[in-house]
Amino acid sequence: MICAVVLAAGAATRFGSPKQRLLLPEVLERVRASAVEDVVVVLGAHEVESDARTVDCREWERGIGASLRCGLRALPQEAAAAVVLLADGPRLAPEAVDRVIEAWREAGAEVVAATYGGVRLHPVLLARAAWERVPDAGARDLPAVLVPCDDLEPPGDVDYPEDLRVGDRPADDQRLA
Repeated sequence: MICAVVLAAGAATRFGSPKQRLLLPEVLERVRASAVEDVVVVLGAHEVESDARTVDCREWERGIGASLRCGLRALPQEAAAAVVLLADGPRLAPEAVDRVIEAWREAGAEVVAATYGGVRLHPVLLARAAWERVPDAGARDLPAVLVPCDDLEPPGDVDYPEDLRVGDRPADDQRLA
């Protein structure tokens, strides 16, 4: 079983409001369009309603690695691997998720990451054998087999309201609350 862990625990201080509430639905829609079989969303600083299963990470302030470890612990025992995604990456391509899964199946690597123009970004797949080695800095510090996704748009990284493009927000919400 391949699961997804969507990290949505941060305080969003640079954004000025809980950006997860705005961006998470689009990310989840894109994750569900991939080969992932189950999804867990890691929350922390803010309560966020979601139609996905959520886990509250009380250690979210320790960093992305702490949030990731919370999400990994919440996955079912039959999960062989987890695809790690960020809730503030609204342009995630489901094809990128599928490519890292396929590369993992072919290579059997413990860590597989998508690259865009040679830059390592998300999604990142962690085989169960790598879960115990996740440092506080997160999966980016783990060596990975790299999967080129140059023909796809990078998932994005929304830190500030001006990072949003018209297509990054729901059509019925034209203002940031």
